[in-house]
Amino acid sequence: MRLFFTGLAALSILVATSLPGQSSAQTQERMSPVRDAEATIYRDPNFQGPAMAVQRAQPDLRLAWPVYSVRVARGAWQLCSAPNFQGNCVTVTRNEPNISGRFGRGNVLRSIRPISNGPGGPVVGNPGQSLRGMAAEFYPKPMDGRSRVLACQRGSATANCAAQTADQFCRAHGWTASAREAMETEARRVYLADVLCTRTGR
Repeated sequence: MRLFFTGLAALSILVATSLPGQSSAQTQERMSPVRDAEATIYRDPNFQGPAMAVQRAQPDLRLAWPVYSVRVARGAWQLCSAPNFQGNCVTVTRNEPNISGRFGRGNVLRSIRPISNGPGGPVVGNPGQSLRGMAAEFYPKPMDGRSRVLACQRGSATANCAAQTADQFCRAHGWTASAREAMETEARRVYLADVLCTRTGR
């Protein structure tokens, strides 16, 4: 397993240097747009108030109200505070009755898009440079939109919390779970690193 993982890491560096500015996810976005994903966004917590069903990417929603809850029927969804999937972004893969503060002050949602239609489905967006194989995908620096994924969204970064975050990241990008992950500190913030997503998990 150690030799396999080291080989993946080395090969990912080779891919990064031979294909500057491109990732497997970006290639898939051009060739395999996500289909059959569906979500509903709500103004109030607990799926209350005005609602809007979404089945495809919306680069500029221009909603007259904030979004505080999301019901996910199918797929994984990226919600962003700025148009064109920019700003603060968060990925949701299940029903979220209260997402207060998750993607920006005031919960102003400006753009939303599906990034997966379920396990094994095509993935779009920017999960970071990766090396994808038949049974696994290796992410040296997992991304959520334009930002690196924090090892722990709330509280202190621990190994258990990083494992849970890595599992969620892998599920959002079509895998079952993370088989291995690490933590990397930059500018006093602790990020996920070297995540190996697989069909079987740990």
